[in-house]
Amino acid sequence: MDVSCAFPTALSSPDDIALAESLGYARAWVYDTPQQSPDVWMTLALAAERTERIGIGPGVLIPSLRHPMVNAAATATLVDLAPGRVAVAFGTGFTGRRAMGYGAITWKFMDAYIRAYRDLLRGEVVEWEGTRMQMLHPDGHAPARPVEVPILVGALGPKGHAVARELGDGLYATLQVPDFLGEYSWVPYLLWGTVLDESEGADSAHAREAAGPGWALAYHGAYEFGGPDAVRGLPGGDAWMDVVESAPEGERHLAVHSGHCVELNKADEAAWAAGGHAMLRDATITGTGDEVKRRLDQLGEQGVTEVVFQPCGSDTRRELERFLEAATSS
Repeated sequence: MDVSCAFPTALSSPDDIALAESLGYARAWVYDTPQQSPDVWMTLALAAERTERIGIGPGVLIPSLRHPMVNAAATATLVDLAPGRVAVAFGTGFTGRRAMGYGAITWKFMDAYIRAYRDLLRGEVVEWEGTRMQMLHPDGHAPARPVEVPILVGALGPKGHAVARELGDGLYATLQVPDFLGEYSWVPYLLWGTVLDESEGADSAHAREAAGPGWALAYHGAYEFGGPDAVRGLPGGDAWMDVVESAPEGERHLAVHSGHCVELNKADEAAWAAGGHAMLRDATITGTGDEVKRRLDQLGEQGVTEVVFQPCGSDTRRELERFLEAATSS
């Protein structure tokens, strides 16, 4: 498997991606989460100028956040800055939409959007929102069409699988391993966790900082897809729900998604303190180097072709180095 990394887009991301390249990571993905991040395309452009080899791209773009022409033009710009290194992944929107109070987009909309975006990059005339349009960029304004870029689709269920199979060059997966994963030749799998020292417990300060934000996704996901009862069934879930339900009903999504993939929010801290940290190893890829390696090998056996590790905490270099060492050990 290739070993790649991901970052919740931050002002430090261009330098973090340059660091990842120097360490030997294959690709770096950054998130499209405008409610907590700087612009994903600006960040990738800066990363392109600071690197020479590493693959880069948004993982995942949320179609409703931009007109397909805007994403097509941005993609073409990045391809010119980093030829042969760009891939683009699309998703229906977890925190990228839910943190602003919206639900996920429909797969019907995703299908239409990817078709329009792809055909624009090919130089074709497309119809969108009742009118016909085309990339009209003259020389010096964008690469000549067609602009070739791999497209991946983040999907977990049958509707997403159908779109990914027809329109995508691969499947971008996270949180779950769908049973259709083996049908794809390119499968990046986004994961969180940390490499522990031999005697380090899963409740250590380091484990909390470095793996806690990934662990918290178990509560965020349970709430969004299963509701309060699903959260209360988790260790520390009652404490987590008490914090979320103390917020005004129309603003609870803010309490849920604050700090997403970066740090523990108040609800996450309450769940951790109430014993939720007991499921850290199950909710993330956390353990000693040997244990992490075994978990990654299992993902490879299930069809994952690229593990995508998102480091958390204050020591990005340490997390990237330790994970890469574990992932590439024999």
